[in-house]
Amino acid sequence: MSDPAKADSGRPAGPPSRAVARLEPDPAHHPADAAVRPIVGEVWDHPGPRRVPRHSHGRGQLIYPERGSVSVETDDALFVVPPHRAVWVPPAMPHAAWYPREVAFRGIFIARDLCAGLPARCVVVQVDPLTRELIRTAAQTPWDYPEAGPEARLMQVLLDRLIALPASPLRLPDGKDERVRRVMQALRANPADERALGGWAKMVHVSERTLARRFLADTGLSFTAWRQQLRVVVALERLAAGDPVTTVALDLGYRTPGSFTTMFKKALGVPPSAYFGEAGFDDGA
Repeated sequence: MSDPAKADSGRPAGPPSRAVARLEPDPAHHPADAAVRPIVGEVWDHPGPRRVPRHSHGRGQLIYPERGSVSVETDDALFVVPPHRAVWVPPAMPHAAWYPREVAFRGIFIARDLCAGLPARCVVVQVDPLTRELIRTAAQTPWDYPEAGPEARLMQVLLDRLIALPASPLRLPDGKDERVRRVMQALRANPADERALGGWAKMVHVSERTLARRFLADTGLSFTAWRQQLRVVVALERLAAGDPVTTVALDLGYRTPGSFTTMFKKALGVPPSAYFGEAGFDDGA
């Protein structure tokens, strides 16, 4: 693994801290943290929107929606996980999760001392067919499997595969500067806003040069690149939630579905139809 909801009026419903759905009672005290075996799994299915509030685990966690999608929010970024992807959350990292529609969750919890070869930050990864089957099997394996049996060997193979998985650029960095955050919040509310950087600078009462410098310092991206990444992330959230391509394209400010598809393919390597299909694993995203 290399380290790199439906919307109304074009507004994404996705960031977990702002979504409205059923709250979990206490996700911070997950029994996997006390499991005897170093790698254990979890399986659950849910028929509709679900929000898990901010929490953390003593173990590292791989969140894999076998069906459906999830958006994971950390202190400094939003990660979108469409089909055939997963998100790795390192041990002790606070995060929240938003499942916009029906989901089949498959999770893997890995003891801290086995996480050295995995990224120290949250990252979205592509899941190839072999790793998908390993995740499916491991997630359903009872936690009291023999220490030296075939289940333990399967878990080791899975760990080796996770370390080797390629990352996907499905990360939207957050800002620390209050002026940058105000611009980000406005664009999240209306990703179709085409206002130039100078117009945003006037809104937050700074010079265009200052705002440009702060965006780059906070996110590692220029303002234009961050806005483009926002549109990619919002598009993925909405397409994964079942919104039609035409609706998403128009809500994001594209004049035609064709121009939206061109942007999507340039950013992720394939058109939306291929990205959300089985062939999407090899899209180079």
